[in-house]
Amino acid sequence: MDSPRSGTRSTSAIATLAAAGTTAAIMQTLVTPLLPTLPSILNTTASNSNWVITVTLLAAAVCVPVTGRLGDILGKKRVLLACAVPLAVGSVICALATSVGPMIVGRGLQGLGMGMVPLGIALLRDIVPQGELSSSIALVSASMGIGGGLGLPLAAAVAQYADWQVLFWGSAVLAVVIGLLIWKLIPDVPPAARGQRFDVQGAILLAIGLVCLLLAVSKGATWGWTSGTILGLFAGAVVALLVWGFWELRTLDPLIDLRTTARPRVLTTNIASIFVGTGMYASMLVFPQLLQLPEATGYGLGQSMLAAGLWMLPGGLTMMLVSPIGGKLTDTRGPKFTLVSGIAVLIAGYVLSQLLFGSAWGVMVSLMVINGGVALAYGAMPALIMSSVPLTETAAANGFNTLMRSLGTSVGAAVVGAVLAQMTITMGGHVMASEAGFRISLLIGAGVSLAALMLATLIPRSTTGRPEVVVSTAPAASRV
Repeated sequence: MDSPRSGTRSTSAIATLAAAGTTAAIMQTLVTPLLPTLPSILNTTASNSNWVITVTLLAAAVCVPVTGRLGDILGKKRVLLACAVPLAVGSVICALATSVGPMIVGRGLQGLGMGMVPLGIALLRDIVPQGELSSSIALVSASMGIGGGLGLPLAAAVAQYADWQVLFWGSAVLAVVIGLLIWKLIPDVPPAARGQRFDVQGAILLAIGLVCLLLAVSKGATWGWTSGTILGLFAGAVVALLVWGFWELRTLDPLIDLRTTARPRVLTTNIASIFVGTGMYASMLVFPQLLQLPEATGYGLGQSMLAAGLWMLPGGLTMMLVSPIGGKLTDTRGPKFTLVSGIAVLIAGYVLSQLLFGSAWGVMVSLMVINGGVALAYGAMPALIMSSVPLTETAAANGFNTLMRSLGTSVGAAVVGAVLAQMTITMGGHVMASEAGFRISLLIGAGVSLAALMLATLIPRSTTGRPEVVVSTAPAASRV
């Protein structure tokens, strides 16, 4: 039986891991309010300043599966602490940057911190009592969305009322605090895959494939989808990922065990994760623009940057409130039921957005429903993965699932961005997305979410015949 002190330490550990994931996710949206002014701040062109966003995406994509596997081999706490270092160093570099080069370097380092999310989820299996496990997994998993929901209004407030450097000095302090909390409150659990070799060749091949793929997806609209550069990147991605897959199936200690990921339960969950990520991102791209467009357009809501962030803030808070509910639902009905329910709520939110399109409060309500569905879905995915993979692959498998979600958001950004770029109006010499473009983008979010729902219903039930829950692996006496 766990003591009250053990329960308190468990709660502290869960809160620390959720805060770490939220902090890492905040770094993704940190510069969003600065985008219009970055060219003048850094004395560069708009196309060059866009790399400040792109490099964080690329660094996170490469880092997530690598840190997951390192956590299995070296110990999850050790790698969590290592992830906090580039977060802090990158923030300081960005705060001191006076040109685009150092800013890109700093933002790349910040992207490495995203490895905290799958590591934190995997670590819960080792340190949290069984009764708290599903809820804690849901909370830490949803921290990706919570960070985005909370980070935007906070960054907008700082950008509007203080110097832009304050954003990065504040993030540096936050990263240091998170590192200290991890060091103090997270137990040092022995690595599950101790003694196994880290797959350097596999990591390099996967990094090449991911960078080519995500660079092509994120820059296709800018460089031209049929340009030689984009087609070459797509071809390079296909070749690199095929060679990576060939290598992974033949090496003794692979970075990602493809035989495990090919299990129907794991494979279907990962594919559904891509569609959920794509579906979720439509709202994240549409609503901030819709809120800030002038009312003279007839559909814009005329909000300031800060006001738009505040209207979106309840969406982030909704994820925090719904995540524990999703954990309880997983305990009683299983993670597949929670995932299907979450995607259904996500679709309902998009339907609602078409009806409440014309007001700021309508956008707020729609986003709350959408984010509630995302919280349920994001909390269920790791539970499905961890109930289907060996303990020695927990962090790596979660890292791969996180990568699938990130890939989905990248595809969503590219598709919705292309729609909004093509469907425009001109007013006062300015080109802006049309009402039809926004509505179609939201319909795309609903359609992709519907595809995710159909995939989720195909996820096989557990072959053990027992309830579909994640089993905590540490003895009760050794849990925090």
